[in-house]
Amino acid sequence: MRTLALDLETYSSVNLTKAGVYAYTSATDFEILLLAYAFDEEEVEVIDLVQGETVPNKVLSAIQDKTVIKTAFNASFERTALSRYLGIQLTAEDWRCSEVQAAVLSLPLSLEAVGEVLGLEKQKLKEGKELIRYFCMPCKPTRTNENRTRNLPCHALKKWEQFKYYCKRDVEVERSIRKKLASYPISETEQKLYVLDQEINDRGILVDTQLVKNAIKGDSEYKEKVTRRAQALTGLDNPNSVAQLKTWLSDNDLSIKSLSKKLVGELVTCTTGQVKQLLEMRLELAKTSVKKYEAIDRAICPDKRVRGLLQFYGANRTGRWAGRLVQVHNLPQNHLKDLTLARTLVKQGDLETLELLYDSVPNVLSELIRTAFIPSKGRRFIVADFSAIEARVIAWLANEAWRLEVFKTHGKIYEASASQMFKVPIDEITKGSPLRQKGKIAELALGYGGSVGALTSMCALEMGIEEEELKPLVTTWREANPNITKLWWTVDKAALKAVKERVPQAVGKLTFHYERGILFITLPSGRRLSYIRPRIEINKFGREGLTYEGIGENKHWCRIETYGPKLVENIVQATARDLLAEAMLAIRDRGYEIVMHVHDEVIVEAPLGKGSLEELCKVMAIPPMWAEDLPLRADGFECMYYKKD
Repeated sequence: MRTLALDLETYSSVNLTKAGVYAYTSATDFEILLLAYAFDEEEVEVIDLVQGETVPNKVLSAIQDKTVIKTAFNASFERTALSRYLGIQLTAEDWRCSEVQAAVLSLPLSLEAVGEVLGLEKQKLKEGKELIRYFCMPCKPTRTNENRTRNLPCHALKKWEQFKYYCKRDVEVERSIRKKLASYPISETEQKLYVLDQEINDRGILVDTQLVKNAIKGDSEYKEKVTRRAQALTGLDNPNSVAQLKTWLSDNDLSIKSLSKKLVGELVTCTTGQVKQLLEMRLELAKTSVKKYEAIDRAICPDKRVRGLLQFYGANRTGRWAGRLVQVHNLPQNHLKDLTLARTLVKQGDLETLELLYDSVPNVLSELIRTAFIPSKGRRFIVADFSAIEARVIAWLANEAWRLEVFKTHGKIYEASASQMFKVPIDEITKGSPLRQKGKIAELALGYGGSVGALTSMCALEMGIEEEELKPLVTTWREANPNITKLWWTVDKAALKAVKERVPQAVGKLTFHYERGILFITLPSGRRLSYIRPRIEINKFGREGLTYEGIGENKHWCRIETYGPKLVENIVQATARDLLAEAMLAIRDRGYEIVMHVHDEVIVEAPLGKGSLEELCKVMAIPPMWAEDLPLRADGFECMYYKKD
């Protein structure tokens, strides 16, 4: 089977980073400037479309030929751009993405960074960023550039030749990456999931543009009102100025070093009079509810759908999807009882009534963000979510029998956990009881080796648990879950031994082995997690610990420390991802159209009267063959706009 490697350089007045490839290529002025290609091991050729060259028929035919494999780094860009150029919808079945291939090995998600980590002989040219800014984006009109808004080859012929070479080099680097990773091809299962991911992103999800428009307008008008009230209260020209605010507060007997949201929120509870009023206004002005609406608005395509919200293998430590553009993985929850009323008022632009009925307009707008996503006419959303999926997976991997029995029966893990921890009959633990609260916070904080710090981070003190109760709570939870606690340290030992002795290790349903500078953990699904260039080093606890190279919290490639509980967290989340992936394939095979998925939740758009929540939940609750004894459950609801039930 022949392979065609591709790289494009393009122009559009739409901001690619902020709006995404679908809105970018939908712009009326979108065009392909350069097309670099290479069949198999042939020399890379560059087609200069701007200066009148045409794409050879053999390339046009190959792009549309399902028997020719097309490859690119971040192949969704090339496929989407070529779909627009050719006027047809190219599907992903015959495309391979070397970015995905790199991500599967926990390598970075950029061509330049992958090339550097792999130590390729030919690297991506760093001057490309400046060339892209010059030729691929609108420019600011100035007297020097004769007030033009776009740079063409004729304006900088030398730069244009450099740009052509840059485009050619990208194909060479992408091909080198594929060769370097040839021993680790994308598995057939992951390729199927990539195709499904591209189908979902291509389909997109409809947006209520009127709601979005009026939410942005309402937020602006409300903040103008609050600003005027703050000006009247303080006499300041700019009550948004940190310096002016600090001076005013100091003049009113409140000297503070910071105006962070957290500190201001704390001060509101212990101040009075005008100071309290100003701090409350500061909190209102600092809320960023409108940012999500603006992100949605930027990414809307001409048919009012937003596409490209999900990044396949975006979390490359676990393989989970990541959010893009609107970041649907961290949308605010909605708790308003009269959600439809609030939504209607915003759609109508009735800010006056909204202010009258609700304490905080920004809070209302924040809770309505989810509802901006709507089904097409004559259709509705069916939303189904795995129930306590990580708790189920860790119990299954550790063979914690009492927990598995809970999930096979009533599923009340918070109550059951409290019962197991405090030796109290489960019937005596009601929803509002302090013991249930302790069971809940322990379940949320302690599953991956967390201790007092984890409980504090999960707001245990704010929930009414006393500080002296924290350490005993940790001890009690671990004693109630001996197999999970054992799993942490068995995994730790297996990982260390696999790296140190280069001998495969088995831990229950998991295997660990070292191969060519990578520690692999094989999951029950058969998928492998990878830890690049692992080393055994003395950690902060004075004992041997595992380190590896990866993308750290600063988003740079660095050496990262890990240990048993953290590895278990990766394993559990990765397994939960595989269960979601299998469920989505099954849902698609039943004829349902998935428009989005968020964490462990699937959102389907279905015609009115067709399909059912019951069927969707039933499909999700069927465990795959590799986890046939794992008790799964899904719950959900139907709705006419997206929300959190």
